[in-house]
This record gives sequence, C-alpha cells and structure tokens, in this order.
Amino acid sequence: MSDDRLVAADAAPGEAYDRALRPQTLSEFVGQSQAKGNLKVFIDAAR
Repeated sequence: MSDDRLVAADAAPGEAYDRALRPQTLSEFVGQSQAKGNLKVFIDAAR
C-alpha cells in the first residue's frame, strides 16, 4: 500500500481568493429565497 495521500491539509493555491468571495451571512446569498428562508428557520431552531 502506498503512503501517498490523495488529500492534503494544505490550502489550495486559490483557496484564499475563493474564501473571500463566499457569503458570510444568509442575506449575502443570491437567489433561492425559499431555501434561504427554510435554512434560517432550521438554524434558529438549532440555537
């Protein structure tokens, strides 16, 4: 068996850029208003 790992914990070259583009809150998501509403209810219920 090979000791080579297929998945590395190191950050991918463009990951920092991708992370900056990701929404931080539900209000920043574009579209799918019904799905966002359902997700908000689930999150609030879990708190």
